[in-house]
Amino acid sequence: MQNGLLIVAHAPLATALRTVALHAFAECSSDVGALDIAADSSLEAAIEDVRRTLQAQSGRPVLVLVDVHGATPGNALQAVLGEFPNARAVAGVNLPMLWRSLCYRRDDLDEWQERAVAGGARGIQPI
Repeated sequence: MQNGLLIVAHAPLATALRTVALHAFAECSSDVGALDIAADSSLEAAIEDVRRTLQAQSGRPVLVLVDVHGATPGNALQAVLGEFPNARAVAGVNLPMLWRSLCYRRDDLDEWQERAVAGGARGIQPI
């Protein structure tokens, strides 16, 4: 079963990141999802949107990249993550994290999560 990747972020960031990611990884289009959380979305509505989106993964392993821990998208994800044993999450998504995640999308889920964190951290550099 192919791993799935889901980006959850404040609108329109999730969709924008997905679009940019697919410039380099067009073959992954069916495995990369985006869930934009509207600025006026309640936490309860966001929780239901995240739950419904994760349920659509049909139990396959999925790595969820969220924009900010402690904001509505991250809080919604954290509220439902325990319901999905085949899901892992990382907060602080950036493009290097996303591209690295796509490079290693066939890895074991826990290893994949670690690679995502490492890729995101390595992408932050003084210039």
